[in-house]
Amino acid sequence: MSRFRALSLLVLISSITLGAPARSQPAGALGEDFIHRVRQGDTLIELATQYTRNQANWGRLQTINNVLTPERLPIGLELHIPLSMIPVRDAQAQVVHVSGQANLNGKSLQPGTPVPEGSTLETAPNGFVTLQLADGSRLTLPSNGAVELTRLRQFEGTALTDSVINVRRGSVESSVAPAGQGVGRFEIRTPVAVTGVRGTRFRVQSGAQGVHSEVLQGSVRLQAHAPGDAPAKPVAVSQGYGAAVGADGTVSGVRPLLAAPQLGEPVRSGGTWSVPFGPVEGALSYLVRVSRDAEGTLPVSSASFPTNDIRFSAPGPGTFYVSVRAVDNLGLHGQDSVRAFEGANMLMTSYGLGVSSGTGGLVTLTAY
Repeated sequence: MSRFRALSLLVLISSITLGAPARSQPAGALGEDFIHRVRQGDTLIELATQYTRNQANWGRLQTINNVLTPERLPIGLELHIPLSMIPVRDAQAQVVHVSGQANLNGKSLQPGTPVPEGSTLETAPNGFVTLQLADGSRLTLPSNGAVELTRLRQFEGTALTDSVINVRRGSVESSVAPAGQGVGRFEIRTPVAVTGVRGTRFRVQSGAQGVHSEVLQGSVRLQAHAPGDAPAKPVAVSQGYGAAVGADGTVSGVRPLLAAPQLGEPVRSGGTWSVPFGPVEGALSYLVRVSRDAEGTLPVSSASFPTNDIRFSAPGPGTFYVSVRAVDNLGLHGQDSVRAFEGANMLMTSYGLGVSSGTGGLVTLTAY
């Protein structure tokens, strides 16, 4: 019996004696390799079939990963599969939120607009955009930012996406693989760092002074490098930590993110709101953002304050959410604290309808 047939028989026996193989655990990418973290029941034949669409590739995976006994993969092993071996199909993103001024390839956009690979998104100082990828991941581009969607693909054998985002200026905030299905490749690239995602909520901010990466859930692999150089050895940044990379590609430090402010109940004063909270130790400033959802993926405004005396408002009626985070001396943004508040009241007719302003909006009451 050939070794290939023997391994195939072992797969069949394992499925009978151990039940169906455990759910696979995609763990992002590193360089030009996709990473799969082995779980009980995984076999090289199964993984070659699932990802490369050719079970005969099990031998090549064995060689690449120096696996001595292919019928006994160590649980927890990070198996490298070259991305060049994984067939992909075209995918695209879709705009799910726009606030203020934003454009796609120089043209204004609106919710529902499809975003193909190679597109460039830009937001004005008052603009915000959120995209949803084919696997449900969301990417939010805050104000005064620009990104290029360099790669938008999807693995043929799974629903995993293969996405590369280049940040030209500003920041991006991401919620990756929210259903817990794992990550194919999701990379945020800047001039001095590559952030490879392993299934997280995270932020990347790029500017003249360098790059900041902040991990809210999961973990990332950060590869800092001097401008124009190849990415260096990856540094793991875990949940609750952030890393600052200087303009020369030097990692200034990996440190815990500042704690979330302890917000009290929002208080209305005329047409604006405030919320009481004590100063956060180590904070040099506070970022205050208003969004239409508690997760912050539908933002409508953002402002920075030097102290905990903050003010905010909503652009219209309804329930909104204010998030407050502290910013430390490296410029790393801390954990968010979120509170709900009500937007402006509308002027109503006797029939319970909003009164139009004549310019497409509704008349709101700013002092009551």
